[in-house]
Amino acid sequence: MATQIRIAQDAAADEVLSSDPFALLVGMLLDQQYPMEHAFRGPWKILERFGTLSPSAIAEAEPEAFADLCSTPPAIHRYGRSMAGRVQQLAVVVRDEYGGRAESIWQDAEDARDLLARLRALPGFGDQKARIFAALVGKQLDVRPAGWQEAVGPYAEDGSYRSVADVVDAQSLAKVREFKQAAKAEAKAKAAGKGSKG
Repeated sequence: MATQIRIAQDAAADEVLSSDPFALLVGMLLDQQYPMEHAFRGPWKILERFGTLSPSAIAEAEPEAFADLCSTPPAIHRYGRSMAGRVQQLAVVVRDEYGGRAESIWQDAEDARDLLARLRALPGFGDQKARIFAALVGKQLDVRPAGWQEAVGPYAEDGSYRSVADVVDAQSLAKVREFKQAAKAEAKAKAAGKGSKG
């Protein structure tokens, strides 16, 4: 991957995301209930402490020891121990189904439907996360299989700041955060409106 990823807003962490496809996948896994730039620093923390991001090595790590390593402050996530287990599950899938090559998930997909199916099948990836990651590899790595825009939906739109797929610097990170906060406030207002009608 020659592209320079800047999601973590930290030079060392972004270098890991840019050079290791599995790191990018792990960052996406960790991007929930946690600020996105911190989530995407997680792979670098694992590399620093564990010494490798090899899916085989992570899959074979002793679970308790790996959880300790991931939850030591600064932890890889607010829920460091449970996320360590998810990272190991993800590593097992990449090792067993993709020969240890995370990039095969998106590079070898037949079309956008196949790509989304592959992503949805990963541990910790639901439909929305799969679409956002497909948007990320489309926008930042130029991996756009047939039907990509239709399959990914609004996340594929150019000039939108909806997700981590649109983060390329501090300004875009701030815009994505604003969008998410506005969406959350709107959802809260809708929920409150439904509650008062009943």
